[in-house]
Amino acid sequence: MSVFAALDVSQEETAICVVDRDGGLLAEAKVATCPDAIARWLAEWAEGLERVGMETGPLAVWLWNALTARQVPLVCLDARHASGVLKMMPNKTDRHDARGLAQIVRTGWFKPVQLENGEGEISPTTAAKTAHTTSILPTLNANMRRPMR
Repeated sequence: MSVFAALDVSQEETAICVVDRDGGLLAEAKVATCPDAIARWLAEWAEGLERVGMETGPLAVWLWNALTARQVPLVCLDARHASGVLKMMPNKTDRHDARGLAQIVRTGWFKPVQLENGEGEISPTTAAKTAHTTSILPTLNANMRRPMR
């Protein structure tokens, strides 16, 4: 039996919705925004799970890497495209957003977003250190040349 799921990710909790091929609601839950908790909850549906969708957002790259490493068939949806559909929902809650995203994933009416694996990213600390070092280079250069005169 083909089933489709969607995640509405927030900082603390993730709303999950699972629908069948015809769009019927099979299950809904809220779990901690932790890859292990999400993968554990989705494992119950693993046999028939065709796609799991989530929107782009601040936690998307982290969750993408963690869940694909756990063999979750994840697709990432452009949040701007999904918001057009989600605006049509009568109530704007995490649960309803997950349900709307599950319907989008089921119908295939989405444009998948390619996420990077994160290996090319630098940490904010490294970026700050690089910026600081670059900003003090002229001063260091002048201080080194001054004694040579």
